[in-house]
Amino acid sequence: MATMALRRERPDAGALPTKVAEPNEDILILVNEANRSIGTGGKLAVHQEGLLHRAFSIFLFDAEGRVLLQRRDIGKYHSGGLWANTCCGHPRAGERTLKAAHRRLGEELGMCADLSFGFRARYRTSLDHGLVENELVYVYAGRAEGPMVLNPDEVCETQVMTLPDLIAETGRNPEAYAYWLRHYLLRHSADLHSLSDEISSGLVSRTGARRIPARR
Repeated sequence: MATMALRRERPDAGALPTKVAEPNEDILILVNEANRSIGTGGKLAVHQEGLLHRAFSIFLFDAEGRVLLQRRDIGKYHSGGLWANTCCGHPRAGERTLKAAHRRLGEELGMCADLSFGFRARYRTSLDHGLVENELVYVYAGRAEGPMVLNPDEVCETQVMTLPDLIAETGRNPEAYAYWLRHYLLRHSADLHSLSDEISSGLVSRTGARRIPARR
């Protein structure tokens, strides 16, 4: 894909040029390992070239501490038909990450939820269709309440599952689950169990503020 050095966010060394995006394509935020914004890029080009970018992932838990899962529509640009956590996506250039998380939750599931920051994750993996996911991820959590209106272009179906059952199932049948979900369960299991306990027991306020110190 062609690129153009349209601008640099700062004149400092290491900044990347803005990359040309397709019409109506989301423009993602490129970052360095310190989570400093260094440029922008079209969503497809960023994933084709495996550039590090900012992302978010959401885990909603019900009153029993079960996590709400979604199965991605088969037509998604990668990982189609796989089970994943409640919602995930990317902030657009100029968009705050928490605002983007709320936006995407509505776009995919037709839901609103109070979200609190849980932890930050970092992973890189090769995906189908020759794409590479290389993300620095803000993981948010909240309570799964109220009706859902699934966007059929995004989500096939949903289910709820306890974390122990989900960990066991991803071990038995890993090919049915998105890589990033398996990464969180493997590398951040303690964080997720703490979030599940806090949210189901009411230790997160209705505004999304955690009543105990956040674990980073």
